[in-house]
Amino acid sequence: MIRRFFEYYRPWKGLFLLDFCCAVLSGLLELGFPIAVKVFVDELLPTQQWIMIMLAAAGLLFIYVVNTGLMAVVVYWGHMLGINIETEMRRRSFDHLQKLSFRFYDDNKTGHLVARVTKDLEEIGEVAHHGPEDLFIAVMTFVGALALMFWIDPELALITAAVIPLVAWVTSRYGARMTRNWQAIYRRVGDFNVRLEENIGGMRVVQAFGNEDHERGLFAQDNDKYRQTKLAAYRIMAASTSLSYMSMRLIQLIVMIAGSYFVLTGSLTNGGFVSFLLLVNVFFRPIDKINSVIETYPKGIAGFQRYLDLLDTDPDIADKPDAKAVQTLAGNIRYEGVSFGYDAGRPVLQDINLTIGAGDTVAFVGPSGAGKTTICSLLPRFYECQSGSITIDGIDIRDMTLPSLRSNIGIVQQDVFLFGGSIRDNIAYGRLDASKSEIVEAVRRARLDGLVASLPDGLETIVGERGVKLSGGQKQRLAIARIFLKNPPILILDEATSALDTQTEREIQASLAELSEGRTTLVIAHRLATIRHADRIVVIADAGVIESGTHGELIVRGGLYSQLDSTQLGSFGLR
Repeated sequence: MIRRFFEYYRPWKGLFLLDFCCAVLSGLLELGFPIAVKVFVDELLPTQQWIMIMLAAAGLLFIYVVNTGLMAVVVYWGHMLGINIETEMRRRSFDHLQKLSFRFYDDNKTGHLVARVTKDLEEIGEVAHHGPEDLFIAVMTFVGALALMFWIDPELALITAAVIPLVAWVTSRYGARMTRNWQAIYRRVGDFNVRLEENIGGMRVVQAFGNEDHERGLFAQDNDKYRQTKLAAYRIMAASTSLSYMSMRLIQLIVMIAGSYFVLTGSLTNGGFVSFLLLVNVFFRPIDKINSVIETYPKGIAGFQRYLDLLDTDPDIADKPDAKAVQTLAGNIRYEGVSFGYDAGRPVLQDINLTIGAGDTVAFVGPSGAGKTTICSLLPRFYECQSGSITIDGIDIRDMTLPSLRSNIGIVQQDVFLFGGSIRDNIAYGRLDASKSEIVEAVRRARLDGLVASLPDGLETIVGERGVKLSGGQKQRLAIARIFLKNPPILILDEATSALDTQTEREIQASLAELSEGRTTLVIAHRLATIRHADRIVVIADAGVIESGTHGELIVRGGLYSQLDSTQLGSFGLR
């Protein structure tokens, strides 16, 4: 873990050396001050030469000015080093999240993932800044101050050194406990994020059911768990800080008593006694630093461990080393012996064999949970089939690069996801380099031009988070415009109109019909009336294909499709 942490310093070697050298030099100047005081008291004062005293004071002032500059460099440029490393880690986290498949997101809550990229990395900048320099300076100060104390008075130095084993015990005992505790705190923050995201995102449902008190209770539970975990951290912190404080003050008291005795007996000069007391403070300064380390380092280490856990999650879907980037595909699709299950031992699809010609419209129908959406999700490799193969134009989709494969597929879903920007931004997401005229044409073809013209800000109208300011039909039209702009040869329509009223559905169907022209189209539908004109209808049930044919052929066979059609006609009073 330490080796991987130090790899992040490589791009910032110059900044690290500047920070480290200035910190070390500042520490050395701090060590020199007690010795300067000893010389001042024992040698300059007895001479009563005021000019020499003023010159020595001027020399000390110069050292202070230099040290002030060094400290400014350490504080600003050192923190720049820390934030640079923190920023790079956050960039890598976000980049890695883009590579992970749907299966990963199925198993992990959004709030926890947000915490991984935000809260977990907050303390890493401080650790990256202070880590190496604090460790080195603490050791250097310990050794340097102890050596100078032995030079001034060996007996007093031995008394002071007695505190070292206690400090080592406190550090080892409480440091590991703090690390474990902060890992727990970060998990609690993830729970917080999950609770907040679900509550805020689902506020309409919460208020519609009048469940505000229930939500308050759930939040109170998470809030109290976080409080208890953090109080446990403060108990550990209080114990370590109190023990360190008591040991340091006890040693100072003993040094004062013993030093006073040595001065009275004549074995220690006044200047030596004063400088020794100052050296004791310098000697204990690393101990104070260690106490802050016990508070700060476990946070950074816990965050870094969770960061590594995320980065060590291998994407279960990735490009082969020899994967090829394909250009525009014709859209001949073939499923050969395809099997898949979300969980081991629970297959959703078994031995699927299916051929879809370029430009054909194929509809998938069947009971809920039969695997219709799963069949279509395997095509862009949102999930990986566990056996068999899927080819497009005779090329196995696993031999294509993911970006080139997915650039040839457009998807319109029932639950349209819109970003919180403008109408233009959401449509342009279909092709980021599209011109304004191309966006306007996509708006027209999606029959969204009337809405855009009625809005004061037109294309620049903000749609709100997840498109909250638009109706369901408007959001669907916007999603269709996005696909018109992308212009892929293969189209997947996943229950794109099932949540709309009859009139809106009829209008959207007209847009979808135009969108499907000349494209290989896979349609998932519950309303069978919307797919009667499909070139082929595939009925999915019992983890496989049980029927396939045109609407007329399937009605004549009297199988499951005929039963579903009869049921739907009866429910609408059309039997």
